[in-house]
Amino acid sequence: MPDAARLAPAPSPGPAQERRSGSAAGGPRRAAFFDVDETLVGMKTMAAFLDHAMPADGGRWDGFVGSLPAGLPREEVNRRYYRLWRGRRADDLLAEGRRWWAAVVDRPGLFLPDACAALAAHAQAGDLVVLVSGSFPAPLRPVADHLGADAVLCTEPVSEGGVLTGEIGTPMIGAGKAEAVRAFAAARGLDTSACSAYGDHVTDVPMLAAVGRPRPVGDDPSLREEARRRGWI
Repeated sequence: MPDAARLAPAPSPGPAQERRSGSAAGGPRRAAFFDVDETLVGMKTMAAFLDHAMPADGGRWDGFVGSLPAGLPREEVNRRYYRLWRGRRADDLLAEGRRWWAAVVDRPGLFLPDACAALAAHAQAGDLVVLVSGSFPAPLRPVADHLGADAVLCTEPVSEGGVLTGEIGTPMIGAGKAEAVRAFAAARGLDTSACSAYGDHVTDVPMLAAVGRPRPVGDDPSLREEARRRGWI
């Protein structure tokens, strides 16, 4: 296991939300919200899983991206991506996600050490650890289990009879992430001003702005400029 991964707590039995009862000092319960792709792991999980699970002639990532019109909003890219999975069984994709993760988890440099260290510190402090991603359960669940996350807020493909229709609800991008963070906090009585969020892209700004402790990471120049403008660390 990579060194960064050793910093993350191993998952334990039972409902994860019940494992964390608050800070060590007995203060208010908090959560730390983490983007996943290129924040915690140095890959795009949607792309990596597509290349793993799709036949070479059936829609690999480069071919998918090359088919998109220039300047298409990220939310629409997200929607079109999930149409590639139309007709696949949700349970089969979850199982394939486990196989994919087993094949990539030991790759050097997979885990980004700064954010993984922050995740481990939040877990140690008793904070809920929540992954927030435009990706979907098949590749995200094994990542969440490996890092000991308490919950995953992600894009949820629509299924009928256990078969994906190719449609989704709200893409977990931009404002969708912020709405999900606020709803999660409200449902659990968390004070968002005491919560933290980590993201690497300018589209993470709404999520970062939804908490009292925003933590931009990475080298996205648009995000760095926005962080400077807002006075974020």
